[in-house]
Amino acid sequence: MTQGDSVDPVAELRAQAEAALAAAQRAQAEALAAVKRAEEAEEAVQAVQAVQAVQAAPAPAPAPTPTAPTPEPASPGPAAASSAPAAASSAPAAAAAAPAAPLADAEVERIRAGYTFDAPALEMGALVNGKARPDVPIRIPLAMTNRHGLVAGATGTGKTKTLQVLAEQLSAHGVPVFAADIKGDLSGIASPGTPSDKLLARTAGIGQDWAPTASPTEYFSLGGLGRGIPIRATVTGFGPLLLSKVLGLNDTQESSLGLVFHYADQAGLPLLDLTDLRAVLSYLVSDAGKGELTGLGGLSGATVGVILRELITFADQGADVFFGEPEIDTTEFLRTTADGRGIVSLLEVPGVADRPALFSTFLMWLLADLFNDLPEVGDQDKPRLVFFFDEAHLLFRDASKDFLASITQTVRLIRSKGVGIFFVTQTPKDVPADVLAQLGSRVQHQLRAFTPDDAKALRATVSTYPNSGYDLEEVLTGLGTGEAIVTVMNEKGAPSPVAWTRLRAPVGSMSPTAPEQIDATVAASPLLARYGTAIDRDSAREMLAKKLDAANQAALAAEAALERAEAEAEREKQAEEAAAQQARAEKKAQAEYDRLMRQTQTASRTRTRATSKPQKTVLEEVLGSRATRTILTGIVTGIFGTRRRR
Repeated sequence: MTQGDSVDPVAELRAQAEAALAAAQRAQAEALAAVKRAEEAEEAVQAVQAVQAVQAAPAPAPAPTPTAPTPEPASPGPAAASSAPAAASSAPAAAAAAPAAPLADAEVERIRAGYTFDAPALEMGALVNGKARPDVPIRIPLAMTNRHGLVAGATGTGKTKTLQVLAEQLSAHGVPVFAADIKGDLSGIASPGTPSDKLLARTAGIGQDWAPTASPTEYFSLGGLGRGIPIRATVTGFGPLLLSKVLGLNDTQESSLGLVFHYADQAGLPLLDLTDLRAVLSYLVSDAGKGELTGLGGLSGATVGVILRELITFADQGADVFFGEPEIDTTEFLRTTADGRGIVSLLEVPGVADRPALFSTFLMWLLADLFNDLPEVGDQDKPRLVFFFDEAHLLFRDASKDFLASITQTVRLIRSKGVGIFFVTQTPKDVPADVLAQLGSRVQHQLRAFTPDDAKALRATVSTYPNSGYDLEEVLTGLGTGEAIVTVMNEKGAPSPVAWTRLRAPVGSMSPTAPEQIDATVAASPLLARYGTAIDRDSAREMLAKKLDAANQAALAAEAALERAEAEAEREKQAEEAAAQQARAEKKAQAEYDRLMRQTQTASRTRTRATSKPQKTVLEEVLGSRATRTILTGIVTGIFGTRRRR
């Protein structure tokens, strides 16, 4: 038997055990869900019978129907989901055993007092203690929403609807809201909800006076990707420090990038998009631009190479669509309507799971811009703006340390500007611990523990809650859709008691708004004329291209002029040499001519002595004529090679 044969059975047994454990956990979850359905059915019967009484006087708890036994008080600890068996499918729902109340009356009263506030508050829902208690409302003080918050829970547990409930109430209180609509289902906030018997029964059971209402909504998109007013920012507006953090540059590279921004500003080169920045970087390490930064320390070619590679990767991740003009004014997200309601700004981010860099880049810029522009306001009765970031784990996935440090610092400080931030994600562990420590409100939907890692995460989550009368490990895995464990920061800044809450239903549509309605809203927006069309004016890339082209033309012209000057100098030199040779030849010819003349004159004098009258000989006459002199000069010049060649 080989070693592999001895190991395989063990692995097989281990796999079978894990599969059995998973099946048992699924069965437990299904049983809990069956109990929950029976409970909801029982409450639906009660709510239909008592709906008028509940709406007229929501404070008292609804009386149980004769068919349902009164739940017996239980000591704190066991969860409601585990205290009643599942009803048979053929039995009437009203005859199902009512779940036991996990909290004693004293604990219920403590929770009631912990969520009673004098100032305006957001209504979250009603306490669940075996069944919903509409006389014990769970609320968040409006003034405390700038202390930030977390909405967490497994897929399909109602996180997005909780986000919608909060956004609707903030808008109704005159607080503008900005929300990233990752999946597109939050757009229903712009349309009134559709009533149904099930919806009305549920809302009546928690004391919610439900009426369909649409919230004022503006739609945005990043750089025009998707429906909405395009959101853009310039590279100059983004700044070198923020860009360095996004790119993950070290200190030396960050300093070099800051130098590039400084040069571009001094040289009047607008950095509007990433191509402008790449053009300036390439220019400053080229032969034409190396001297531009000599007095400022210069740039290393290796450093520029790293920055250029990071910029290319950054652009490939989709971030290039975000940079450009016109740059949006972030105060557009702080608007209210004429009747005082806050406008809900929805950002559509299609395919954000494939473009986390684009999403995180936008978040960093937006928060940084608001932090820099908004004045300090301290504690107010309500925030100036509240952000909701759905699928928040995308913000922190593969994030650099600098990015996390920047987010943590912004979350810590931006509340003094009157801005609140709520992160919406699947588990608290998706959000860094330093960020979690800054969050005042927590709405925890159901957690699932199908794997050892899930169980570990569940225990870690439970350990972060204040002491309560719940067995939170059991309760968190048994929460129904639309239920959550809630704890908030009260008016004094202290945490409220942990409360199992059945959450309110949105008054807007729970289905996405029709695309035609979204398009009509965008077309009617006053922001479309200002931000709808991209502007492609001359910027650093075009200016440098013109500068380099002009430099090339000037260099070509200078080279041509130099060639002409050299040719002219060569011609002048040749002419001077030719003139000198001509002069020498003429001098030599003249000397030869003078020698011949002397010889002729000597012979003539000898003959003259023989005669009384001097007469020129034929030779003297010939040699003394101008024609002969010219001929002799030409002959001598030809002989000595001094005649100028044409």
